[in-house]
Amino acid sequence: SGPVQSRMQFPSGYGSHPPNYSAPSGHYSQVPNKAAASHLDNQYRASYYPTYYSAPAQNVMTPSVGTNVLNTQESQQLYNKTPPHTVGSAEGPIQGAISSASYLHTSAQQSYSAFGNHYSTSVSSSVASQGFPLNSDHYTMPVVSSAMYPSVSYPVAAGSVYGQAFTSQSLPAVGQFKETNTFSSHSTSVPLSLQQHIPMGYNSTLSTISSAQSVQDNLSRNLTGSVAKVNNQINTGGIDSSQPVHSLSQSIPFTKPGAGTSASSAVISSVRTPAPSLSSQPRSSPSVTQSAESALQEGMQYGGYVNNQASSAPAPLSSSSDDEEEDEEDEEAAIDSSSTTSSASPVLNNYDALEGGGYPETRSVTSSPVSVPSVPQTSKASKPFGYGYPTLQPGYQNAAPPTPVQPSNPGHHPGFQHYPQQYPGVNQLSSSLGGLSLQHSQQPESLRPVNLTQDRNILPVSSVPAPVPNLNSDLRKLNCSPDSFRCTLTNIPQTQALLNKAKLPLGLLLHPFRDLTQLPVITSSTIVRCRSCRTYINPFVSFVDQRRWKCNLCYRVNDVPEEFMYNPLTRSYGEPHKRPEVQNSTVEFIASSDYMLRPPQPAVYLFVLDVSHNAVEAGYLTIVCQSLLENLDKLPGDSRTRIGFITFDSTVQFYNLQEGLSQPQMLIVSDIDDIFLPTPDSLLVNLHESKELIKDLLNALPNMFTNTRETHSALGPALQAAFKLMSPTGGRISVFQTQLPSLGAGLLHSREDPNQRSSTKVVQHLGPATDFYKKLALDCSGQQTAVDLFLLSSQYSDLASLACMSKYSAGCIYYYPSFHRSHNPAQAEKLQKDLKRYLTRKIGFEAVMRIRCTKGLSIHTFHGNFFVRSTDLLSLANVNPDAGFAVQMSIEESLTDTSLVCFQTALLYTSSKGERRIRVHTLCLPVVSSLADVYAGADVQAVVCLLANMAVDRSVSSSLSDARDALVNAVVDSLAAYMSTASNLQQSMLIAPNSLKLFPLYILALLKQKAFRTGMSTRLDDRVYAMCQMKSQPLVHLMKMIHPNLYRIDKLIDESTIHVNDRVVPQPPLQKLSAEKLTREGAFLMDCGSIFYIWIGKNCDNNFIKDVLGYPNYASVPQKMTQLPEVDALSSERTRSFISWLRDSRPLSPVLQVIKDENPAKTDFFQHLIEDRTEAAFSYYEFLLNIQQQICK
Repeated sequence: SGPVQSRMQFPSGYGSHPPNYSAPSGHYSQVPNKAAASHLDNQYRASYYPTYYSAPAQNVMTPSVGTNVLNTQESQQLYNKTPPHTVGSAEGPIQGAISSASYLHTSAQQSYSAFGNHYSTSVSSSVASQGFPLNSDHYTMPVVSSAMYPSVSYPVAAGSVYGQAFTSQSLPAVGQFKETNTFSSHSTSVPLSLQQHIPMGYNSTLSTISSAQSVQDNLSRNLTGSVAKVNNQINTGGIDSSQPVHSLSQSIPFTKPGAGTSASSAVISSVRTPAPSLSSQPRSSPSVTQSAESALQEGMQYGGYVNNQASSAPAPLSSSSDDEEEDEEDEEAAIDSSSTTSSASPVLNNYDALEGGGYPETRSVTSSPVSVPSVPQTSKASKPFGYGYPTLQPGYQNAAPPTPVQPSNPGHHPGFQHYPQQYPGVNQLSSSLGGLSLQHSQQPESLRPVNLTQDRNILPVSSVPAPVPNLNSDLRKLNCSPDSFRCTLTNIPQTQALLNKAKLPLGLLLHPFRDLTQLPVITSSTIVRCRSCRTYINPFVSFVDQRRWKCNLCYRVNDVPEEFMYNPLTRSYGEPHKRPEVQNSTVEFIASSDYMLRPPQPAVYLFVLDVSHNAVEAGYLTIVCQSLLENLDKLPGDSRTRIGFITFDSTVQFYNLQEGLSQPQMLIVSDIDDIFLPTPDSLLVNLHESKELIKDLLNALPNMFTNTRETHSALGPALQAAFKLMSPTGGRISVFQTQLPSLGAGLLHSREDPNQRSSTKVVQHLGPATDFYKKLALDCSGQQTAVDLFLLSSQYSDLASLACMSKYSAGCIYYYPSFHRSHNPAQAEKLQKDLKRYLTRKIGFEAVMRIRCTKGLSIHTFHGNFFVRSTDLLSLANVNPDAGFAVQMSIEESLTDTSLVCFQTALLYTSSKGERRIRVHTLCLPVVSSLADVYAGADVQAVVCLLANMAVDRSVSSSLSDARDALVNAVVDSLAAYMSTASNLQQSMLIAPNSLKLFPLYILALLKQKAFRTGMSTRLDDRVYAMCQMKSQPLVHLMKMIHPNLYRIDKLIDESTIHVNDRVVPQPPLQKLSAEKLTREGAFLMDCGSIFYIWIGKNCDNNFIKDVLGYPNYASVPQKMTQLPEVDALSSERTRSFISWLRDSRPLSPVLQVIKDENPAKTDFFQHLIEDRTEAAFSYYEFLLNIQQQICK
């Protein structure tokens, strides 16, 4: 049976693209309205799209660099020195400044910001749905608890699993925009002509951020991060050198809230940030001084020696003009700081001012940096940390160390009045490290020196915990959970100079939409926010009195609204500090209509399925259709939920599922060069009204194409049709592809040379071959549509190109290499389990996310799957609970006047039930003035995850070898900086603080991952997928991918246990990832995140094999075993309980593979033993010796 087929005639005009099929205004019309178009038009022809994987704040602007700029590159000796670049406008997908040499180990000065932002868009993953509040008067909670409010559930006291706040200063007003993201290599400008067809609510303006940090020379680089050296001059955001530049001291007026216009939301989207004067007058900046004692390796500088801006720059205060704010309203900005929904001074909606943007107060865009002491230039460049090392950097030579500044009285900022900050003491290190003169009296464990070459037992017996910020007990209990929000440094340096000296990156790791067991949901009509910077009230504000509160980000004093004074529990006034918003660092608000540009969209799901011969042979259709049938009623949504299906081979097939038909109707469009929708109104149908027809189609689909001989794949035309179908509403497109697209728009050709898979030299084709899929993703994002890709391929499919459809639309990527339903049952089982999670997890539609931070800090790079709508606003057509993000930060102004800094992230989204919600996380960290305190607060796992994101960018924008060198040099530079302050150290010692003792081990593990390894056969698609995972996974899952956990499981009965839901779970200790820990008598489990390996020794106890594996002896265990049987034995119960406990901790189910000692598949297992030597890589001990040798150079 099956759907009725009818060949469609092609009505005239059907093939033409709708007007909005061109780039959505929200993405391409980033150029301010008042900017001249000619220059941008010329650049646009040369480079239509920005970097492949980067998500710079200004995705579509390319700074032009004059010839004189290029001629001065080699003569520049500043910290971010890079090799010559090719700056031009050559046609093709790679535009802008493209590094022609290895930034990492050949350039003298690279910043960690230098890790560009090519992969800055990462894939979002997934997570389950969340309950919705009851309609109580003020607050409701998914989980009821006996908390202060009867109807509010509160998180666990300390750092409950739910809350982490990431905040970045939304708009640091600074004078100069410098990017040092050497990982990205190109960007583009877009003509004003593309600014038409602006859908209301999709902001199309560009917030260019100037930054105030420079050492002695300034950089001109495109927004994706390639650096070109300029002598004290810079082009900002695509401003051509021939165009007028504005003085750094120029101010930009900001509109005050309620000033009679609709411009109270604070982001200036249409005002071009003034570029610095091109005069040679040197600028001052935060003290960037550094001792020149040791020739430090040149490498990735973290976060801004010269206000290092990687792919995306810091935001410049508010950037939307009055006109633009009226046209492009931001839902979140609709509510004034402390007004109710009927406030007399509402803030207009503007996407560029998510919840209001930055600081609307009139303020000069020029920052007030700390002047830099005169540092004599030297002929030799010093070696900064992270990349290659030709010479030591001038900024590092003969420079006095920064003068320690004691934190001012906390009372200086009433925002922290109620929580005076006292830092636990840290005494001086042991005599060999006496040079680290600390200001405290007691040495914390995190500063205990570790001799890495002698102490081999550095791996803890259990997982590495996140460091606890050094706050007083009250603040510590209120702080955000590290599972949601984490900073690479839990002690924030006072100045950029101190950060530079530590040679560690400053950044945030976010998991903002993760599944939570407890989440305070607030339904009050009043959402209290700062009238200046639009920060949401949070536990770290201070109340001046009962009527006023002081913002902890911009320090403005705001009025407490009347409704907020009321305590529903005591039914009395005067206790605003006891409200749930002030008692929880993670909260969710039910937004009013002021936060909506249109009625909330329904949940709309479109499935685009490959039905070519290759796809039918793989057998995936059966699994997909069966999973959909099983989970159809569990799809997140309400009575308005809609669903549709498109299939494709050499043609595109649509399915009419309109209620009233007796069976589904197939409509075939064979003109793929002029694709159209045959019956637009009946292709997306109401799930509940047409459920029977949908079930009929899902039952028939697997058999409809059984005898097909179509080998071609018209993926591009199918995606074009899907975009047209979804444009009116937005939603989610799920694409299933099994081969290289071979027909129509977006066709691709094989670029992989199988003979080069083991190359130790250049790894090519890590970037896309065409911009078709990126352009499509930007179009989809502008229409609030995300594209998720399921690639089930046995051959090369150019994932580097296909991945763009998900990266720039906030989608997800799932990859199943060598997929075959019968030949590879493990992959088939994984697809089935992944689909169950994917189809039923929580989802947010038409989302935007903004990160704010304390004044003085700024964001300069984002990593993840999204589109950067403005400098600090991410556009997420879909948001899911499995998606992680990373942010690089810099210190633009000295933090000497505050003892605490805060970060806050706000995620505005539409739930699947049609509610507009705002999830807010707030994180508070102390400010320190000593180098020892900075090291004491280092979060080594967060540092490694941020470096992994930066390394992916560098691999694409420059080369894989550059990225590898940068990672090595990151370790060399940080440990050299630490050891350079110590005295009486022997040459044979490699010392690290306890907080960083795992740093070299994790970096070596990273170098041996598929994403970065060389000298070992690695399929190109496998490598690209690993890079995509690096950019999109939350920290907890990414760390298992980088450094797997190894356990011995043949003696679990003797191990200590924990009790989880009436289940006894053994807790075996972690083992070193080395073959020396394996025994022929034992059985070991390796948790690699997405796969579990169980390795059985040849002489393993037969009782274990019988009880756990279900076979009488070792010889009878099959070569391909992917499941453990349920055997009535204690060892079986404990083993299955432990594996189930590990599986429950992650969203996607790992594959289980049992490996015998002589099994050929054991190669995969042994590749993860990263402490052992391979033909192409060091052992861990050899790696340490190499690090030590480079430090001693």
